[in-house]
Amino acid sequence: MLAFFAQDHVSTDMVYTNADVTKRAAATEVLAFADHWKATVGVDPGLLVFDSRLTTYAVLDELSARSIDWLTLRQRGKSTLAELAALPASAWKTCRIDRAGRYRHPQIHEDMVTIKGIEAPVRQIAVRNIGRDQPTLLITNDVTTRAKDLFTRYAERMLVENELSSYIKGFQVDALTSGLALNVDVDTTLTVIAGSIYRLLARSLKRYEHATPETIHEQFIDTTGHIDVEEDAVVVTLKRRTWTPVLLQAGFAELDLPIP
Repeated sequence: MLAFFAQDHVSTDMVYTNADVTKRAAATEVLAFADHWKATVGVDPGLLVFDSRLTTYAVLDELSARSIDWLTLRQRGKSTLAELAALPASAWKTCRIDRAGRYRHPQIHEDMVTIKGIEAPVRQIAVRNIGRDQPTLLITNDVTTRAKDLFTRYAERMLVENELSSYIKGFQVDALTSGLALNVDVDTTLTVIAGSIYRLLARSLKRYEHATPETIHEQFIDTTGHIDVEEDAVVVTLKRRTWTPVLLQAGFAELDLPIP
């Protein structure tokens, strides 16, 4: 089964998913997402960041024709690597990246290149000194954003993988319930909805704003208590646990929701 996920960079929310993707339509699914985003929000999406295997150069060219910015990797060909290796040291600019961990001083060389299948020249950003034997090649149609900012932005693409990992641990989204594509698509959709609900709850809990659904479920949802159905109300009483003060601090003890 092929599944497509799109995540908002700022909120880290999953904003689109489709688990009914065929191999023939896989390369154009990013266009389907762009159409969905425009129909929902009213404008085209901002910078789209994805792995090089997601789509084709022809689709990248179509995104450019629609004035949608994109950023992706380029496969490292022998001739391109040879050209980069022949560059003098002065052709590489050392930058400082504000992030945790190692490799915060990459060396960057950028140029405009022509790629078969893409009508207009694209910006190629070669990055080295990041722990790899060969430079990493980024290509984009964004010619205004600073190269180091684009590199930092691409490095944050792992956020979507972290979210998918939490879906696997919390909801077993990788365990198919059926061989029918329809059932798998429903499972995936419900998983994204559930993940969004857990994220909304996490944002209301101090120090748990970025907790995974698995953690939220273990510490706050998977608990005991009792429910009293009264004449004009339903009262939920949870058993006191180590994390109860977090719920009290968030105001859940005073929560009074009208039920239609």
